[in-house]
Amino acid sequence: MLAAASAALPAAAAPARFEDSMAQRALACSACHGQEGRAGPDGYSPRIAGKPAGYLYNQLLNFRDNRRHYGPMARLMDPLSDAYLLEIAQYFSALDLPYGAPAPAPAQVGPAALQLGRSLALQGDAQRKIPACTQCHGDNLVGVQPNTPGLVGLPRDYLSSQLGAWRSGQRRAHAPDCMADIAKRLTIDDISAMSAWLSTQVPAAGSKPAAALSRPPEIACGSASLPAGRQAP
Repeated sequence: MLAAASAALPAAAAPARFEDSMAQRALACSACHGQEGRAGPDGYSPRIAGKPAGYLYNQLLNFRDNRRHYGPMARLMDPLSDAYLLEIAQYFSALDLPYGAPAPAPAQVGPAALQLGRSLALQGDAQRKIPACTQCHGDNLVGVQPNTPGLVGLPRDYLSSQLGAWRSGQRRAHAPDCMADIAKRLTIDDISAMSAWLSTQVPAAGSKPAAALSRPPEIACGSASLPAGRQAP
């Protein structure tokens, strides 16, 4: 009887097999940065898929070494070696995924503010010594290999908070810290306008970080190069 009853029971499901790969380990990142690093659903956590590996590596180092201040990221990075951080950066950089539709500008951001944001991003303000974002982030603002990120396709709140962090000294980079210098020349209204305009732009299909800038930048940037002694991606 017992044997017959046992035979009638369904076989126990085999335990899920653990895949020891970076893709499996990177699932921890998707909790904030979205599936495959496409961007978080909170309207803040940025897209990391497809960004230049050098940039991602630099930022992981900066979180771990206290040049960027965000507790959850710092705690995750703290025990990890340079080599492992580089492996994470290379994994996400290699993901070639389409961008989602941009969020519309908030109702309180009017046409004049969007025009100001566009002008600062594409032309800068020579009188205030503010370079155009395109000077370092590429003509299409999708980034430049190996270490400069794209700006389009990022959430407004994220862009605004990072420019504010540069401006206040909460975010730092290796000298010369060009982004800190530029952000301190921006007003709060400038930051709001730039963040709003950039967040409403979306890269053309198939856009990827440029291999090189079309012309040399007029400023030197420690944030766009690896610190001495670090392994290049």
